[in-house]
Amino acid sequence: MTDRKMPSRKNREIAWRAHKVLWRVSGGRVGTRATGMPVLELITTGRKSGVSRSVLLPYLTEGDSYVVVASNAGDPRHPAWWLNLQADPAAEVVAGRNRQRVVAREAEGDERAALWQRAVEMSSGYATYAEGLERRIPVVVLDPAG
Repeated sequence: MTDRKMPSRKNREIAWRAHKVLWRVSGGRVGTRATGMPVLELITTGRKSGVSRSVLLPYLTEGDSYVVVASNAGDPRHPAWWLNLQADPAAEVVAGRNRQRVVAREAEGDERAALWQRAVEMSSGYATYAEGLERRIPVVVLDPAG
């Protein structure tokens, strides 16, 4: 790990918004990787609005499932997409040309430890985000629906 300073929250948000625009405009051909990991689009239902919400997230795979980390870039609050999944775990994922319905669950115990370790090995930023946080960063498994 390096001693370099993390970009500000505002700068990270701007970068992710630009990333999403590039990803959308290119039909998912540009911006397929971030933080050393492939990127998927997660589509959830807003817990308050009931409106479809979309976010791009780095991911890893575990069998037929996708795994994402609810780090929120080290923010003390959980990301909105994770709160949405807690209210309604049914979601949709677009990864490359694959679009499928998924059901979200939080990894626990040994499964969480193993997946967290893999995520940190792929992107050390997760370990940096966890430093000093009072909340435990959820590791979210997106299992194929049905």
